[in-house]
Amino acid sequence: MAKQLKNGEKLLRPVHPNAGIEAQYRIRLRKLVEAMHRSIIHWVSASYKANAPEIAQDALPSIELRRAIRKLVRQWQRRFNLGAPRLAKWFAQSASRRSDIQLARILREAGFSVEFKLTRAQRDIINATVAQNVGLIKSIPQRYLEQVEGIVMRSVQRGGDLKQLTRDLQVQFRVTRRRAVFIARDQNIKAVSALNRARQIELKIESAIWMHSHAGKVPRRTHVANDGKRYDVVKGWYDPDEGRYIQPGELINCRCTSKSIIKGFS
Repeated sequence: MAKQLKNGEKLLRPVHPNAGIEAQYRIRLRKLVEAMHRSIIHWVSASYKANAPEIAQDALPSIELRRAIRKLVRQWQRRFNLGAPRLAKWFAQSASRRSDIQLARILREAGFSVEFKLTRAQRDIINATVAQNVGLIKSIPQRYLEQVEGIVMRSVQRGGDLKQLTRDLQVQFRVTRRRAVFIARDQNIKAVSALNRARQIELKIESAIWMHSHAGKVPRRTHVANDGKRYDVVKGWYDPDEGRYIQPGELINCRCTSKSIIKGFS
């Protein structure tokens, strides 16, 4: 990596996404998902137990079941819709503050004292992060409840086996919970990456070293090959697999970071 530096240049430590913010975001999303799942299980179990003979005889109109499910869909979609802006705003602002604190500490270690202010670029990134996360949070119940409706309808067609239906709903719940965990991790990486790049540009940092995370079961081969190489902060790095320039952490599930290069004074 030393070969990548020119005379007098300094290499800074990378700015990493804050694990505490990711954990809090993940916990809040999982609590919502778990509450929604418990509500669905409670309603389905109560309906089946109260109407077991009718369900077994296929006498319970599926249209009534669908109507009841869609009522639950509206209730939970409303709950997620109301909570999404507040949660997304907390996440974006928290990521911005922690990113600035970490970068300021890294710069002090290198002998630079910087006081960050909320610039227009940072504000734009925060607003975009809020909008992106509001959409993702709202999509959680949409995807989950669409699957739930199909699972319940198929159960009625099979003759109303509550035990199997409960197992099927549990499988879908685990899928939705994993997606919530992924959203928290991936969005935390993306937000910090975008915020850090904006600060790099403000500080007139032109170049950085690409750092592959060496995490994940199936790493992108081009990102592994680019580990430790210099790239242009403004332009980004040309990823041949994508056919375009990208930034660290920009792609889905990319955990790459960068080490900023401070120009020498000699």
